[in-house]
Amino acid sequence: MSRFSSIDVERLRWFTAVAEELHFARAAKALHISRQRLSHTVIELEEELGTKLFVPGAAPTQLTDDGRELLREARELLVLAESASQEQASDAPGALRIGFVPGVTVSKWTRIWSERFPETPLQVVALAAADQLPALREGRVDMCFVRLPIDRDGLSAIPLYRELPVVVVPKEHPISLFTEVGLADLAEEKMQDAGDIDAAGVILEMVVAGVGQAIVPHSIARLHARRDLVYRTVTDAPETEIALAWPTERTNDLTEEFVGVVRGRSERSSRSPSGQSQPTQRSGAAQKSGAAQKSGAAKKAGSAKKPAAARKPGSGGKPAAAKKKPVKRRGR
Repeated sequence: MSRFSSIDVERLRWFTAVAEELHFARAAKALHISRQRLSHTVIELEEELGTKLFVPGAAPTQLTDDGRELLREARELLVLAESASQEQASDAPGALRIGFVPGVTVSKWTRIWSERFPETPLQVVALAAADQLPALREGRVDMCFVRLPIDRDGLSAIPLYRELPVVVVPKEHPISLFTEVGLADLAEEKMQDAGDIDAAGVILEMVVAGVGQAIVPHSIARLHARRDLVYRTVTDAPETEIALAWPTERTNDLTEEFVGVVRGRSERSSRSPSGQSQPTQRSGAAQKSGAAQKSGAAKKAGSAKKPAAARKPGSGGKPAAAKKKPVKRRGR
């Protein structure tokens, strides 16, 4: 049994978020918690394990050897926890099946969904990039976070974000001295074909072996991070794009609700099925309120009018102009 298996899933997720981002503030923002709370949790975890997980005082944030070991095992433990959750969800009626390809982190959206729709569980399915389109076409998942481009015939797809490309090189390579490079800087380098995202682990092993460098999406480099490799942003290489896709003919209230969650709509948004009835109620109340205001205003207006007999006679039956008071002039 792993010495980390006693750590609860939530703390494993929080630690993994920091370890992958290597930035406490960004990780806290992604988790929707305060930075102080995240830092305190990591400190408690270090005290519980009796070891440092991050190098004290390092800027930027760096993992210790024990931190890297925990990150590797945390990923495995989270997969096991996700699988157990999927087994429970698969037996539940009305579960929404969400697929995702390597490099995509879905925990933010699954957390919001579980808070907003606790009676409709999500079944989260990890897919190989090569399997993203067949899984949608064959109905094995209802929706999928895919890596573009894909054949969109019969599919609805919402582009979500773009990923910067990075070049992965051995730790001692001269490129490691830079923060970012251009394709011209790699012109004399021996490069591997890294188009197969599913083979990224093998490709990076080849980088270590000196076969050649590789350009991969940033999230893939983080997913397969290791001590003997570094990655640097390539400023002028094509970016990759992540999108949420689903069969158009199977669009329903659940898919619309999940689109709303992913797009950051509020729980009461009128663009989501669950929020469409609320504006009508508010509108009816507003109409009643408006009618009451108009009625009240009419009554006030009616009571403010003086009867014709009470008006002073004047030209054309108009009230006589008010007399001006004499202005007293002060002497200088």
